Amino acid sequence: MTEVEIEKENAAIAKAYKELLKVSYQTLTTEDKKLIRHAFDVAVEAHNGQRRKSGEAYIFHPIAVAKIVAQEIGLDATSIAAALLHDVVEDNENYTKDDIERLFGETVARIVDGLTKISSLSKETDVSTQAENFRKMLLTLNDDVRVIIIKIADRLHNMQTMDSMRTDKQEKIASETLYIYAPLAHRIGLYNIKTELEDLGLKYTEPEVYNDILLKIKESKEEQDAYIKAFSKVVVDALDNEGLNYEIKGRPKSIFSIRRKMIKQGVSFDEVYDKFAVRIIYKSDFANEKFLAWKIYSIVTDHFTPNPTRLRDWISSPKSTGYEALHITVMGPKGRWVEVQIRSERMNEIAEKGYAAHYKYKHGHAEDALDTWIDKLQEALESNETNAVDFVEQFKLNLYSKEIYVFSPKGDLKSLPKGATPLDFAFSIHTEVGMKTRGAKVNGKLVPLSQELKSGDQVEILTSENAKPNANWLDYATTARARSKIKSSLREEKKRIGEDGKEILRRKLKQLKIQLDEKAVNDMVVYFKLKTSLDLFYRVGVGTIDNSMLKDFAASRSNALMSFIKNKISRRQNISKEDLDKEEVTSKYDMLVFGKEEEKLDYKLASCCNPIPGDPVFGFLTINEGIKVHKKNCPNALSLQSNYAYRIMQAKWIDSSQQEFSAIITLSGIDNLGLVNHITKVISSNMHVNMKSISFESDDGIFSGKINVIVKNNSMLKKLIDNLKKINGIDKVSRV
Repeated sequence: MTEVEIEKENAAIAKAYKELLKVSYQTLTTEDKKLIRHAFDVAVEAHNGQRRKSGEAYIFHPIAVAKIVAQEIGLDATSIAAALLHDVVEDNENYTKDDIERLFGETVARIVDGLTKISSLSKETDVSTQAENFRKMLLTLNDDVRVIIIKIADRLHNMQTMDSMRTDKQEKIASETLYIYAPLAHRIGLYNIKTELEDLGLKYTEPEVYNDILLKIKESKEEQDAYIKAFSKVVVDALDNEGLNYEIKGRPKSIFSIRRKMIKQGVSFDEVYDKFAVRIIYKSDFANEKFLAWKIYSIVTDHFTPNPTRLRDWISSPKSTGYEALHITVMGPKGRWVEVQIRSERMNEIAEKGYAAHYKYKHGHAEDALDTWIDKLQEALESNETNAVDFVEQFKLNLYSKEIYVFSPKGDLKSLPKGATPLDFAFSIHTEVGMKTRGAKVNGKLVPLSQELKSGDQVEILTSENAKPNANWLDYATTARARSKIKSSLREEKKRIGEDGKEILRRKLKQLKIQLDEKAVNDMVVYFKLKTSLDLFYRVGVGTIDNSMLKDFAASRSNALMSFIKNKISRRQNISKEDLDKEEVTSKYDMLVFGKEEEKLDYKLASCCNPIPGDPVFGFLTINEGIKVHKKNCPNALSLQSNYAYRIMQAKWIDSSQQEFSAIITLSGIDNLGLVNHITKVISSNMHVNMKSISFESDDGIFSGKINVIVKNNSMLKKLIDNLKKINGIDKVSRV
């Protein structure tokens, strides 16, 4: 770099630092500014000469992270300093945790150390390093929640500046973000950051979908702004008459949530009606907040008819993230549904800044929802026997879940994730109550343990000293806490039965003149198609492997030589069969190529998403079944790309003329005479597509149907769907 360029860059760094001080949401004291300046100087020195992939000086990254922490989250000077220093220990061997503690004190050192631990990769190779890091990250929650918050800010800036990275790297980081960081931001109450992470995640995992929705939003913006203005004018006039101090904002729905709605409801962009919400933020003292919220509610519903099923009262019962608001959906002008969110300034700050504002407005409460959640999380982390990936899956169940509110027999209110059962309620009271559950009463009636609870239910748990968890309980429990406790109990039970089974097996084998040693155990595990020796001992213990089966095993052992010869013969037969099928195999290999070298490898199509030629796909290297091919938007794609990135293979179709694939199409619309005939004619005659199966149901003039068709590629399927949509009476056509 020339001297002029260096001077220019130094000026840009100084400008970025000044902006950081300006945007801080908290008032900085002289001491705060000294601390931040010191952290900035150390960070500049530690990252001197380091550059990011884009070519810019590395120091811009910690400044940007500190800016997010200060402006968007509103944390204190200690957090801003820690954000500036978050990569110093990891990226510069001249600085240690002790150095940071000596220079900045114990709190900053603890936060930086937490962030360094998360970044350093796990040494374990049998599980995903990302899942293991996530578990480590959650362990730091109890030390200081600010560690997680700065990590989320770090991830947000990385997502904002990913354009210069390789495509596969972008996809991996974006999948990880959607899989872990966005749900975590949601759980901590950082809703604005969660929304941005989701949109950026979609931008890199499904760029075509993202750009398509973005373009449509831009095209419809003018019309949408005019609609919000017309709607707001009616509300403004009414609120002004009451002399209220407030502001109204129109808020467009995020690209990610529009996409989610399109998939969930099987609709196009134009059919998503609530693409925006109107937010009314009013000034109020703490005592009158609730009264004013309901007053505004009655004013809005005087002018627009509300949808009674869509009222959400999070003022009387706040979410466990601390979120408070009144949400109503009303019928606006031109017969369109509009969501109206009513919040006080305090509630709005909590909604936008999450944890930081939550603690600012704590009002001396003894225990707070976030603290309770962290305590629950700590309990889940105590059970460290779980494989890291399983742990992440279990934990994610409760990250995004909507909440229901149920009552104990004494009238205490408990919040549980939507879909929770009496068994989840039992474990949320206490582990011992869960373990001894015999039955449950909901609203005074005896119900199955699998019954889904609803908001307002009163739940009573019936216990017994003799009751204990069984394997069916895993089908009934939905919360991570309940499932981990049940699994732990079942493992203990299995070990106990396994120890008894081992002794039984030793006696039975002695009678068959076989000694119970490692070789015999391994042979039996293979013979009975089991995974571990514990599985073998357990099955003997419960009696599913009995005397006659053990005798068959002994007989097969003595005939080992014969088996060996038979295997040789059958192997030869298989080889000759492969030679016969060579042409068919070659045509199959011709379909899909993997990696940059475009290698032709053997593969199977994943049954979870049934990809067909033309679909964007990737290969996933399984342990037992070779390469499995998944669609890019497969329900399991995010989990696989985030947790097992090292097993992902790039894949693309190169020739789809050799083979045919099945796809399922669903149709719905208004029933009329000859409709089925018309549909089959379009499929068979016009398009020369074969049908595997077809089923139609008609109910009071409305029909729904499912057709399994055989197609050669994606473009053929799209053309077929377009032609079916043109048939008079058909309302919706979509691929399952």
